[in-house]
Amino acid sequence: MTKYEYMRWLTFPLMTTHLITVRNDIKNLLKLIKRDKANVSVLDVGGRKSPYTINVLADVTLLDVPQESGTREALNLGFTSDILKTIQKKRSNIKDVIIEDMTKSTLPDAAYDAVVCIEVIEHVEEDDVFVKNIAKVIRDGGCAYFTTPNGDYIKNEGPDKNPDHIRHYTRNELQALLEKHFDKAEVRYAVKTGKYRVWGLKSFKKSIKFNT
Repeated sequence: MTKYEYMRWLTFPLMTTHLITVRNDIKNLLKLIKRDKANVSVLDVGGRKSPYTINVLADVTLLDVPQESGTREALNLGFTSDILKTIQKKRSNIKDVIIEDMTKSTLPDAAYDAVVCIEVIEHVEEDDVFVKNIAKVIRDGGCAYFTTPNGDYIKNEGPDKNPDHIRHYTRNELQALLEKHFDKAEVRYAVKTGKYRVWGLKSFKKSIKFNT
């Protein structure tokens, strides 16, 4: 465990319910697909600064788009040279870092035991291709884990909509999308939603639409 990981581990009990719920879900899922004595291979899509897979017993590959000037720079999205220089030093479970757009994936089929995609899909214009490409890289017996804001509560238009998000999915909409590409899909509410959760999802930066 690195110093960075140790410090993050100490703060986890103080983190938000969402973070704790997601981390516990991921750890429980990985236990179900444990491959003999080897670590499970996990692709963390959009996880350049993700706290969700820190200290998780897995070989983690981080995938994200490059941070370009303009939209992604303004929203602090994608990999930067500084992140690439330091991330593998900070985290002991990082096996690889890939700079790529998942909607244009060149990854081989059945390359990972699991894919996690935390608060990313709502930013993706081509969400059908995005989910399709994620499903393709998962081995038999593996799984994908997504989180996204609750579209049954946060509408796609109006004052509650985060200006950085392309869409918010209702439970039925997300279920239908996932069922197109996975044999089995389960969509559930993870944490209680309310006005403070909505405020936490809002961006304080300039509103800019973008493609990931």
